[in-house]
Amino acid sequence: MFNDDLKRRVRDATNLVDLVQASVGKLTRAGRNWKACCPFHNEKTPSFNVNVEGQFFNCFGCGKKGDVFTFVMLTQRCEFPEALKILADRAGIKVEPADPRMAEQYHREKEWKSYLY
Repeated sequence: MFNDDLKRRVRDATNLVDLVQASVGKLTRAGRNWKACCPFHNEKTPSFNVNVEGQFFNCFGCGKKGDVFTFVMLTQRCEFPEALKILADRAGIKVEPADPRMAEQYHREKEWKSYLY
């Protein structure tokens, strides 16, 4: 639905450490990576790691891992198009589907979801 260039621009414009810190709270430096208690399960010892260079996260406790899109999808409980929109808005990037027919379908689905909520 969305072109790869848009996904790449949004991914490059989003700092995963800042995104996780806004959601989790406190991240502490652990060598090259950052660590915190996992936002997806209860724990006392931090097992949630954020790799700055690769821009991905991994929890050794519950096994959840991914990139900025996956993190938003898991924390906001949304699908990829909504996660892309959230991150694009955060980065100041305009989002429109690549194909005009898909844009129309995207807007219809968005209106329908708003109606359902």
